[in-house]
Amino acid sequence: MSHFRPVELHHASRLVNHGPTVLVSAAHGGRRNIMAAAWSMPVEFTPPRIAVVIDKSTFTRELIIASGGFGIIVPGAALMDLTYAVGSESGRDIDKFTRYGIEAGAGPVLGMPTLEQGCAAWLECRWIKEAHTENAYDTFFGEVVSAAADTRIFDNGHWNFTEENADLHTLHHLGAGKFVVAGNQVQAQGLTDKA
Repeated sequence: MSHFRPVELHHASRLVNHGPTVLVSAAHGGRRNIMAAAWSMPVEFTPPRIAVVIDKSTFTRELIIASGGFGIIVPGAALMDLTYAVGSESGRDIDKFTRYGIEAGAGPVLGMPTLEQGCAAWLECRWIKEAHTENAYDTFFGEVVSAAADTRIFDNGHWNFTEENADLHTLHHLGAGKFVVAGNQVQAQGLTDKA
């Protein structure tokens, strides 16, 4: 049984605002690919827009340009090895979904590949063409058109990292295959006037 539920679009930016490593998916003309990206972030709340760095040499980038859309998937800690693997090889000559036994769904608006098993969330994005940033900095912008999250870790617009959902805690890439895992959630308390 899936624990994924739609996320209201005005909360979609919260799915990536803490800087997790993400998987970027794309499909076009019967071909699909998935890659890891350590650099992504929200850039606008309404409508929700995100930015992600996608190198010029990647097959995923070609599929995004051809299809006009892409998926952003937030993998959980249980998928650390898979995240590293799909970020370490090209999908130009292989289907990574088949090679690694990845069960993908399709986003409800654009049909971009989405993952739920072992993931905290996904976002489906319509590509916003921005030639200067794409060419100069490899930065792609997307408007989030649909999003969903596993309610065991993200519900009512908020993250909730607990010991019980540790396999879904988000990954943060340090380089050279090393990651840290989000956790140790603490609650800030309001300050009182000291005067």
